[in-house]
Amino acid sequence: MTGKVIPLADHRYAASVPVVPSTAAAPDGRLLDRLHRPLRDLRISVTDRCNFRCSYCMPKDVFGKDYAFLPQSSLLTFEELTRVARIFVAHGVRKIRLTGGEPLLRRHLERLIEMLAALRTVDGEPLDLTLTTNGSLLERKAQALKDAGLRRVTVSLDALDDTVFRRMNDVDFPVAAVLRGIEAAQRVGLGPIKVNMVVKRGTNDHEILPMARHFRSTPVVLRFIEYMDVGATNGWRMDEVLPSAEVIRRIDAEMPLEPLEPAQPGETAQRWRYADGAGEIGVISSVTQAFCRDCNRARLSTEGKLFLCLFAERGHDLRALLRGSYSDEQIAAAIGLIWQGRDDRYSELRGQQQAAPGSGQQRVEMHYIGG
Repeated sequence: MTGKVIPLADHRYAASVPVVPSTAAAPDGRLLDRLHRPLRDLRISVTDRCNFRCSYCMPKDVFGKDYAFLPQSSLLTFEELTRVARIFVAHGVRKIRLTGGEPLLRRHLERLIEMLAALRTVDGEPLDLTLTTNGSLLERKAQALKDAGLRRVTVSLDALDDTVFRRMNDVDFPVAAVLRGIEAAQRVGLGPIKVNMVVKRGTNDHEILPMARHFRSTPVVLRFIEYMDVGATNGWRMDEVLPSAEVIRRIDAEMPLEPLEPAQPGETAQRWRYADGAGEIGVISSVTQAFCRDCNRARLSTEGKLFLCLFAERGHDLRALLRGSYSDEQIAAAIGLIWQGRDDRYSELRGQQQAAPGSGQQRVEMHYIGG
């Protein structure tokens, strides 16, 4: 007896098919949510797969060899991704970040980058087109990414000590290869480069100063990210969070720092510069200093589910519209309705102890929609 096998991964996160209004005004780039936040940043996950098994994102005991990732037929095609990106740009998006999983695992990604690079904002400007990567394939792909139209990259790197780094990525990948990838990105002009370090107390917080020393006096902007309670598989505990204030205190004691103003509205990182002019660092403090009130980001999963918050439990199934008989105008109207109803502010509520992580719902995992 044979039957059709339905991949469970395709139904892992709840999503509703968006309502398509019968009439709606054309997008004008001035869309606001319930908290008067504009839509400016779209993060597109191009794959749910990754070649690392970092404990804070894809722990190996959950994402092992038998884990059911999304089948290829479920993924949005490059044409579908470009179509939906064009609609978001009409609503005011100025920046698109490609994420994963590990986005460089998506075959022929350069073709998607070429397609997205041709888009223009409502003001007629090129998009800020960027990509976040673990750096494992960056040395090999940096030139092709630049040639395709990618503007810059952000590289995840949680330690300089090779033993610590191999233990954290849990696939025995050497730190030297990631550093070569960063150097290759610098050579081809994929900058300014940002390096993100997730700080987990008792695991890699002793690497804060070595990382700061290494990237000081270089064009690379090092950013320290508080260990977050994203998803439900990383075993998050508050006592493993090292507050960003402590990160700044440790660095400032050796290399004096001065605060900087945000570069743009909705920026996730608080910026600091070295007092002697040797560059800058940033801290992303979504646990201890939530920045929900300025959040202008939407996230699109690799199979077309729209999430309005990194800590969301439910999404909106845009793939159903993209593969249906709906026009761009109808899809734009549906997206506009979704954003206008947005009031997400999980990190602020968590800080006020009003969030309900024990609601029984399954929060979306970071590898599925990127960071």
